[in-house]
Amino acid sequence: MTDPSHADTSVFPDPVYKDTVLAPLFDHAKNDHAEGFRRIDRAHLVMLARTGILPRAVAAEIARALVAIDAEIDPAELVYTGEVEDYFFLREAELKTRVGPDTGGRLHTARSRNDIDHTLFKMALKARIDTLLAEARALLSALTETAAREAETLIVAYTHGQPAQPTTFGHYLGAAIEVLIRDMARLEAARESCDLCSMGAAAITTSGFPLDRALVAELLGFAAPQRNSYSCIAAVDYTTATYSAVELIFLHLGRLVQDLQVWSSFEVAQIHVPNAFVQISSIMPQKRNPVPIEHMRHLASQTVGKARMMKDIMHNTPFTDMNDSEGESQSAGYGAFDTGSRVLRLLAALVPSLRINEARVAANIDRACITITELADTLVRREGLSFRLAHEIAADTARAVVAAETSLAAGGFAPFAAAFAAHAGRASTLDEASFREIVSPEYFVSVRDRFGGPAPAAMAEALASYRETLAGFTARAEAQAAKETRAAAALEAAFNELTEAR
Repeated sequence: MTDPSHADTSVFPDPVYKDTVLAPLFDHAKNDHAEGFRRIDRAHLVMLARTGILPRAVAAEIARALVAIDAEIDPAELVYTGEVEDYFFLREAELKTRVGPDTGGRLHTARSRNDIDHTLFKMALKARIDTLLAEARALLSALTETAAREAETLIVAYTHGQPAQPTTFGHYLGAAIEVLIRDMARLEAARESCDLCSMGAAAITTSGFPLDRALVAELLGFAAPQRNSYSCIAAVDYTTATYSAVELIFLHLGRLVQDLQVWSSFEVAQIHVPNAFVQISSIMPQKRNPVPIEHMRHLASQTVGKARMMKDIMHNTPFTDMNDSEGESQSAGYGAFDTGSRVLRLLAALVPSLRINEARVAANIDRACITITELADTLVRREGLSFRLAHEIAADTARAVVAAETSLAAGGFAPFAAAFAAHAGRASTLDEASFREIVSPEYFVSVRDRFGGPAPAAMAEALASYRETLAGFTARAEAQAAKETRAAAALEAAFNELTEAR
C-alpha cells in the first residue's frame, strides 16, 4: 500500500485518488457504458461527416480506426492503470495512436464529456426501463389471468387488520392490477424524459459548428434531441423521474406481498402456497415456510431503498453538470433494477400457483359475521328503514351471533327477528330462508354489480379493460423496440458507408 505522506503530488493521478475515485469510475464506465460509448462515437462521427464539419476522408480514417479499436480491445479485460483519466480518454488515446494526435483529436469536435455522459446515462436507463417494463407486463398478465380464474372465488377482505366483508380473490387482484397499471404508466412517462438526446449540447450552450442534433438523436434511437442545451447537461429529472417511478412500483407491490405473507400464515390460512414455493425447517419437520414471499418483501424494500437513494443524492445539488448525478451515482442506481427484476419475475411465477383455502375462508366468514352489512342494506331496500336503524338491528344481530358462537346462517335468524321487533316495533317481512340467502357471501358479492364491484358482470368488464390496457403497453413497447432496431441498423449502415469512403 502506498503511503500517502510520501506520494509525489506533482504527478497525476495521486495514488489514493486513483484507487478511490478514478479506478471505480473507470470500471463502472467499461462495465455499464462501453456499448454506449461505441455508439455515440459512431453517430457523432457520421454527423460530423454529413454536415461537412469534418472532411469525409478524415472521418473515414477515424471510422476505420474505431472499427479496429472495437475489434481489438475487450472492455471487460481492461484494468485501470492511471495512464489516462478515464475510459473516455482511453478510447481517445487509442484513436490517436492509430491515426495520429491531430486526426484522432478531431472526433471530439463540437462535443463534450457533459453531453456524452448524459446521453450515455439516458441510453442505459432506457434499456433498463424497457427490461423492467417487460417484466412488469408479464406480472400484469399473470395477475389478470389469475384474477379471471379466481373471479368467483370467495375470500375475506380485511380493513384495519380485521375481517370486514367478503369479496373474491379476482376482485382483490383487480385492485393490485390497477395500481400496477398506474405505476407502469408512470415508468413509461419517465422513459419519455430519458428519450430526449443530450448530444449537441456540448459543455453547456451547443456549438458554433453547424451540428445536426436531430440526426445524432435519430441514429442513437432517441425520440428527439432535448431542446434546451443547458437542460441537457443540468436537468437530471430524467433520473429522478425514473427512480421515483421505480420506487413506487415496489413500494406498492410490497403491500401486496405483505398480504400474501399474512394470508399464508397458519392462523389465517386464506391462501395455500404450493410445495414448489415452500421450504421446510432444518429442525422442525412440520413447518411449511413460504420463504419466497419473504424474499420478495425484502427485495422490494431493497429496491425502494436504492431508488430513494438516487433521489436523495440529487437533493440540494446545484442546477448544473455535476459529478453527483454522473458515473458512480448512475451505476449505484442500476442496482434498483436488478433487485426489482427479481421481485417481478418471482411474483409473476408465484401468483398463478396460489390457491384459496375455501374451507378456511368459509369458516372465517361464518365466525366473523362479515356479511352483516348486506343485511342492513337489505332492510333499507325491503323494509323501508333508515340505514342507521337498519345498522342498529344488524349490529344487535351480529353481537348475539358472536356471543352464541354460531354463524349468521345457522343461528342468526332468531336474534335478528327479536332485534327487528325491538327497534322497528313490528315484525320483519323476511322469513328464515330469505334471511339465510341475504347473509350468504355469494349473495353479498352478487348484488355488488356496480362499476368496480366484485359481481361477475362488473368483474368481466374490468378484466376486459385490464387486457386492453396490457395490449396497449405491449404495442407501445413493440413500437419502441422497432424504433431502436431501425436506429441501430441506420447507424450501422451509415457508419459502414463511412468506413469505405476515401
